[in-house]
Amino acid sequence: MNMFTPLGAVQHWAEKDPNKLLLTFVSLEDDTFVEDNRTAEELLNNGLMLASALANAGLQEGDRFVLAMRNHPEFVEAMLASEILGTVFVPIDLRVQPERLAFMVKHTDCRGALVSEEGLSKIRSLKEWPEPLEWAWVIDSNSDYSTPSVSSLNHIFQTIDKEKALSRSAKPRPLSDTMQLLFTSGTTGDPKAIQSNYSRFASVGALHKILGLTPEDRPYTGLSLTHANAQLISLGYSLALGLPLVISRTFTKSRLWDIVAHYGCTTFNLLGGMAIALFSEPERPSDRKHNVRFVLSAGMPATIWKEFEQRFNLEIFEFYGTAEGGLTFNPPGVGPVGSVGKPPAGTQCEILDEHDQPCAPFDIGEICFRNAEGKADPVKYFKNPEASEKKTRGDWFRSGDFGYKDEEGWVYFSYRGGGVVRRSGEFIIVEDMMAALAKHPDINDVYVYGTSLARNSPGEKTVIAAIVMHEDRKLVIDDFLSHVGEVIGQGPYPDYFQVLDEIPKTASEKPIERFLVQYLNTGAGVIFSRKGDMVDRINSNK
Repeated sequence: MNMFTPLGAVQHWAEKDPNKLLLTFVSLEDDTFVEDNRTAEELLNNGLMLASALANAGLQEGDRFVLAMRNHPEFVEAMLASEILGTVFVPIDLRVQPERLAFMVKHTDCRGALVSEEGLSKIRSLKEWPEPLEWAWVIDSNSDYSTPSVSSLNHIFQTIDKEKALSRSAKPRPLSDTMQLLFTSGTTGDPKAIQSNYSRFASVGALHKILGLTPEDRPYTGLSLTHANAQLISLGYSLALGLPLVISRTFTKSRLWDIVAHYGCTTFNLLGGMAIALFSEPERPSDRKHNVRFVLSAGMPATIWKEFEQRFNLEIFEFYGTAEGGLTFNPPGVGPVGSVGKPPAGTQCEILDEHDQPCAPFDIGEICFRNAEGKADPVKYFKNPEASEKKTRGDWFRSGDFGYKDEEGWVYFSYRGGGVVRRSGEFIIVEDMMAALAKHPDINDVYVYGTSLARNSPGEKTVIAAIVMHEDRKLVIDDFLSHVGEVIGQGPYPDYFQVLDEIPKTASEKPIERFLVQYLNTGAGVIFSRKGDMVDRINSNK
């Protein structure tokens, strides 16, 4: 099994077939597909040019720089340039608040930033330029910024000796070297920066055999390259196999089937609420007019699993994993519906109770991993040794997620640590509630969460359903609630509905609860109870 770093994979294909198409970045403007393609040779040459530019800017081995952009070819080229120089890149999703971006820059001591115009506007919206950032290069502009700290990347390239740049020695880095500082989602507080090495990229990219991918496959992703799923999985296995990966600038659920059909894509990845978001779209003929044979899914609700397969004429390949480590797989037709699978050979997955003892079948505990020798691979958070040590305490990698095993050892995910919702003594499975609400004819997107109010008993929460209406639907509360009764039936109801124009999400399309709670406190959007009573605001204890 080949273990390729990004540079190693691109060099391999550039030597074997320089004109081999590796990446297609696409956006849909009306019904026009706007593309930006990269062959193996183009990727390698652009990476060498960017490496020379970074070296001229004074970056040395071990230095760090920011990547703040949506999905652009320059993101992957910066990965190559960073490997050539031995620097470390820090990807930052543009959906973060400017203050969070400033925290990430300062926490990781980044010297420079490669940004889009959108990323630059985030930096400029701050009260002060984030130290120690020395410069920002804008990838999608030819403007003359008239300031030494900001330049167009095109202008920077004009100062590079191209012949010298392309002749630079470039060797793949040792697998143990740090490749990037990958931030956790930070949905409940300041995120941690994972010191992710080249081995992590190479090992995840080598999973194409487990997934059953062949050289004839064409993958697609709409997830952000700032997130581990798109970068380590989709990009990783595509570069390892030399597959022509199609990448959307941004995820657009209403046009996903048009894109995968146009490019003949055979597989793509889904995370959590993305499946529910797709399922909540009105049915269209394009749902089945494609060549997708399976979806690599993390978090497909069991209640819509089979319906999803039938509606979209594909199979579900369910898996579980975190950016730091740990993997389980449930290939199509192998494990039971609803299970996230079993760990691959050479690793162990156990459900541990509060005393670090294995739980009995169907008892919920923390999902933990270690290798076959009984040790957990180390996890290193930048400038946070306490969190690093805690993550692998007792020679187990502790995911922080909770689930159970059945009698045959199949693993089931139950909830994120701290994310279980208990109401009136009952544990609410919010995923089932979301899956039911996704069938509501008025709902275009939905996320269900719990928040603690003053009237709640200790440990109890009020259940909120944040929803986005279809553009062509007008909110009529009585009609809306009557349809809620039809789709939920005898299941548990939300206590309140929170109608918004958009649900704020992270790079992994995970809704950000703290923002939704803030909207409750400020009265943003439209809030009403399950009985139809309008509410100005809900004061949460969170």
